[in-house]
Amino acid sequence: MPADPRAVLTRPAPEPDRTVAYGDHPDQIADLRIPAGSGPARPLVVVVHGGFWRAEYDRRHTGPMAAALAALGHPVAQLEYRRTGQPGGGWPNTFTDVLTGVAELPRLAAAAMPGRVSAAAPILVGHSAGGHLALYVAGTAPATVGGVLALAPVADLGEAYRRDLDSGAVVALLGGGPAEFPERYAIADPRSLVPMQTRSVVVHGALDRQVPVAMSRSFVADARAVGTDITLVELPECEHFGLIDPESAAWPVIVDVLQSLHDDQQPIDAASPTR
Repeated sequence: MPADPRAVLTRPAPEPDRTVAYGDHPDQIADLRIPAGSGPARPLVVVVHGGFWRAEYDRRHTGPMAAALAALGHPVAQLEYRRTGQPGGGWPNTFTDVLTGVAELPRLAAAAMPGRVSAAAPILVGHSAGGHLALYVAGTAPATVGGVLALAPVADLGEAYRRDLDSGAVVALLGGGPAEFPERYAIADPRSLVPMQTRSVVVHGALDRQVPVAMSRSFVADARAVGTDITLVELPECEHFGLIDPESAAWPVIVDVLQSLHDDQQPIDAASPTR
C-alpha cells in the first residue's frame, strides 16, 4: 500500500477509449474502457465514484481502478453525475442522473464496443458515496442492475447525517436532515430500500476513517434479516482508499468478489419490476 493512501486519487491512468453522453447535461457522461484481449462478451461494469457527492471529486480518480478492471477483461464505464456544489447537483438530480446512466450505459457501451458487452444487466461497483448510489439504484430500479459491489458505502444516510460525515455532506445532498425532509430520506436511504432483489457484496476496511465500518456491519445485518442476498467482507488491515487502488493489498479481494458477481449474472428480464 502506498505511504499516502490518497495517492490513488491523483495517480495518472491511461485515457479512456471513448466518452459517451447519456443525457444533455455536461456531467451526464461516462468514460468507456474496452476490455483487454479477445474474450467473450461480458456484463458491463459501471464504476460509480465517491467523494461524498461533492463537485470537487469526479470520475477521473477512478481511472486506475477502471483501467485495471479493463485489463482483466471487463468492459468498464466510469459514470459521471451532477454533484453538490454545482448548479443542479444534489436532490433530486444526482439520483436521477445515476438511475438514467445505469439504465442507458449498457446500450451505449454495446454500440461503442461491438461484441464485448453482453446482454446481462450491468454490475455496479460503487465506492463511498458511489457505493450509496449503487445500492440506491439496485433498491429503486432492480431490473437495471445485475449485481452490486459496494466499497465502503455510505449505506445509512440518517446515521451519516448524525455523524456529520465530511462536514455536512448529507445535508448538502438532501437539503437538510431527516426531520426536515423525511420523504427524501425514505426515497434515498438504502436502509429504506431493503429487502433488495439484487445480489450485493459490501467490502469495508476496518481502519476506515472516512466511513465507519460499523455502518456497513449494521446495514448488512439488517438487510440480511429481511431477506436480502447480501454479504459483508471486512478487511482488517484496510482503510478507505485501498479499496479502489489496484496497487493495494485489498485489490485481489476486490477482483475475486467482482468475479463472483460476474459468475452469478443472468440475462436482463425485461418484465422484472422496478421498485
